[in-house]
Amino acid sequence: MTRTVLWGAAIATAAALIQSTILSRLAILHTVPDLALGVLVYVSYVNGAMTGQTLGFSSGLIIDFISASPLGFNALVRTVVGALTGLLKGTFFLDVAVLPMALCGAATLAKALLVWVTAILFAGAVPHYRLDSPLLWTELAYNVITAPALFALLNLFRSVLKPRKEI
Repeated sequence: MTRTVLWGAAIATAAALIQSTILSRLAILHTVPDLALGVLVYVSYVNGAMTGQTLGFSSGLIIDFISASPLGFNALVRTVVGALTGLLKGTFFLDVAVLPMALCGAATLAKALLVWVTAILFAGAVPHYRLDSPLLWTELAYNVITAPALFALLNLFRSVLKPRKEI
């Protein structure tokens, strides 16, 4: 599990850097796809809840250091998303398009809900999504559209993102 989390965190960090630098040029309504969330969803679904929440915490903490968000904010949100996605391990066959799109869409909505609850608990100290704003819906569309390509790319790294079966 340690090797999987380290590789997953490295790939999620690279994805976060790509989305904050290169993809920011392609932003629609100041929104880019959350590639790091897609990496978390893939690794969590393939490996289970423990790996998902561990990767969610570590990648969220790295994203907290990269971004201007309060320390621990992304770690909390991504830990819960990783644990929830990991609970679905082995439930469905991981196909090419439909399941990655559904998983990333559900993860984006779960992230938005967790961010909203956190904003309520901390009296607006953190920015949150508004349902009447196109920001959430644009990010949701971006994540759903990019999910099949991201999962196909991550499948190339399956040997390091999926631990060997123990004897």
